[in-house]
Amino acid sequence: MDRHTEGWSDKIKGAVNQAKGEAKDQWGNLTDDPGLQARGKWDKAKGKVQEQIGEWKENTKSRTDH
Repeated sequence: MDRHTEGWSDKIKGAVNQAKGEAKDQWGNLTDDPGLQARGKWDKAKGKVQEQIGEWKENTKSRTDH
């Protein structure tokens, strides 16, 4: 697997974690469960980092191809 493919993979995983985190955060808010809200916020943050890593991998790959 090359960096471009790995970059897309990380970006997709990041988007999934962000969506999962948003759902947990909202459900925790609805059910007044601060623990679930915290786990949701953690998943969202983790997803953002994964997405940024994917961007970095794609950008690094495109710079080394020249």
